[in-house]
Amino acid sequence: MKNNIISWIAQLIVVFILGQTLFFKFTDAPEVAEMFAKLGMGPFGYKLIGSLELVACILLLIPSSTIWGAILSWGLMSGAIMGHISKIGFEGNAGAMAGMAIAAWLLSCLIIFFRRNQASFIANMFGTKSSNEMQS
Repeated sequence: MKNNIISWIAQLIVVFILGQTLFFKFTDAPEVAEMFAKLGMGPFGYKLIGSLELVACILLLIPSSTIWGAILSWGLMSGAIMGHISKIGFEGNAGAMAGMAIAAWLLSCLIIFFRRNQASFIANMFGTKSSNEMQS
């Protein structure tokens, strides 16, 4: 029960972090355009990333798909962190964005761990049974 509450808190924080940037990505905010230009991506790139972040938010809020939302957000935040390390940097607003990406990445790892039984390939990595195997 305690792990479930911690997972839900983490899920809501990740949804907040990802969700707050969607407006800027979908309205072509100059800050977003500049950041993605450093990565060599134009409007299609940041709108695609924004769409994937929206999907991750939705998946994180549906109990049966939480693990998939956490995996998707983990992957997206891995890319964001690598973008900051390799091209964007950590100065000014970029540093705050990188900090939020790192927080979302860590929380996604926590969610994946707590919800590991929802996906057999992850449950097997941790040596536990997935919810599908428990029902058999």
